[in-house]
Amino acid sequence: MKKVYSDIIQIAGDVITVEAEDVGYREIAEVRTAHGTSLAQVIRLEGKRVSLQVLSGSRGVSTNDKIRFLRRPLQVSCSDNLLGRVFTGSGQPRDNGPDLTDNMIDLGGPSVNPAKRVIPKNMIRTGIPMIDIFNSLVESQKLPIFSVAGEPYNELLARIAMQAEVDMIILGGMGLKYDDYLFFRDTLEEHGALSHSILFIHTASDPTVECLFVPDMCLAVAEKFALQGKKVLVLLTDMTNFADSLKEIAITMEQIPSNRGYPGDLYSQLAARYEKAVDFRGAGSITILAVTTMPGDDVTHPVPDNTGYITEGQFYLRGGHIEPFGSLSRLKQQVNGKTRSDHRAIMDRMIQLFADYREALEKRSMGFEMSSWDNKLLEYGRRFETELMALSVNIPLEKALDRGWQILSDIFDSTEIGMKESLVKEYWPAKVGSAE
Repeated sequence: MKKVYSDIIQIAGDVITVEAEDVGYREIAEVRTAHGTSLAQVIRLEGKRVSLQVLSGSRGVSTNDKIRFLRRPLQVSCSDNLLGRVFTGSGQPRDNGPDLTDNMIDLGGPSVNPAKRVIPKNMIRTGIPMIDIFNSLVESQKLPIFSVAGEPYNELLARIAMQAEVDMIILGGMGLKYDDYLFFRDTLEEHGALSHSILFIHTASDPTVECLFVPDMCLAVAEKFALQGKKVLVLLTDMTNFADSLKEIAITMEQIPSNRGYPGDLYSQLAARYEKAVDFRGAGSITILAVTTMPGDDVTHPVPDNTGYITEGQFYLRGGHIEPFGSLSRLKQQVNGKTRSDHRAIMDRMIQLFADYREALEKRSMGFEMSSWDNKLLEYGRRFETELMALSVNIPLEKALDRGWQILSDIFDSTEIGMKESLVKEYWPAKVGSAE
């Protein structure tokens, strides 16, 4: 028989405090109010004082309401019935479908021991040349997408969700505008990707507390499917909203703030989610791509700053495209030597030439005389930006590599590009009419 407590000693925001015994951290409790029953999670233990977050918000909660601890953490259903469904941050149906209560699993379990992990070795193709050629996404990798408000990062995630060569997509939205939620749902449905996707969506109008559960919901379900042999890609947007929710709860709890008001355990909170990325030996894998918006485009802001110490590189989304300089996939060398013999050479040389193009732009803007080589670089940069760099470009890796060779051959002589003669002989495009 579970004991019922009916003396709430404090209500602060969505956090309530009660005196109780034999209670565990992150344990779930039922709060019975005059308007119904809500769930709450234990977030602090101080002797007999137990602080709980009310998942649906504390509106309507009074000091004499009854609290019953359930002796378990928050749980989510996990089965094939989740596919094609949309849920809230607390796991409730958002799509007017039936509530799922079978095969319940706990949230917030430990990540896999690093010593037991498989070395990442498989590429995930996305159809986006700036990822596939220049910063290949690797199975079981964890990568943030650093961006600012107004950039098309949600459109980029939707593209990846539709095109990535994986078994399952799990999308976690945190603090989304309702229009963004509808965009994800409708886009995935229109392109036939919703049938192998699961969406956990917290909108800006939902209780702040629910935002904190979205990554845990996504990753708990992803882990279960990965253990069943599925290659799962988890897409999260936006981790800055997740961190802001942590900060709001910490302020309510009167915790001593750290850098810019964020809680002192921000790094640990982020790492606990990102470190769920794993390739299970003999089973499937979890790969994480997470948008992190940078207030004021400041990469030293606590959220991107801490994230950079956890993840294996980053993508910078600026000006509507993935920026070649600054973007980095630290694991790309694990896979781009296994794709095609020219992959690494094209990757290296095209980026070098693009850096030279940026210098030529600066030279022109300062009024210096332009050489014939400078003019070739300007033409090369224009072609590179429109035919490879634009997010609208949607071609497989092999065609992207061929397009790279075509751009080079249209502008430069084969002796000007500084690549191995064997590669030039194999891949240099034949000029139209050259056989005549």
